[in-house]
Amino acid sequence: MAKVNANYEVVYIMDPAIGEENIAALIQKFKTLVEASGTVTAVDDWGKRRLAYPINDLNEGFYVLMTFTSSPEIPKELDRVLKITDGIMRSMIICKDE
Repeated sequence: MAKVNANYEVVYIMDPAIGEENIAALIQKFKTLVEASGTVTAVDDWGKRRLAYPINDLNEGFYVLMTFTSSPEIPKELDRVLKITDGIMRSMIICKDE
């Protein structure tokens, strides 16, 4: 039987060149997307950090960690939106219950 709700974590790295206002808008966009059918537990803004290796010739990125509880469809949709959003360099979603 499939789980109704599970705990998830998503970490995404944004291009710091898009500016503080756009970064705040993207954080709110992803939070709103999850809150439509789930519950956001925490949004932890790690700020600008040096990357372990260059991504798209950039050495720094803006990191955000968001934990949430939702049905399995929400992480799939969030992953799709993260992949097509300009300014997102990398993202990873994991299920903490597994």
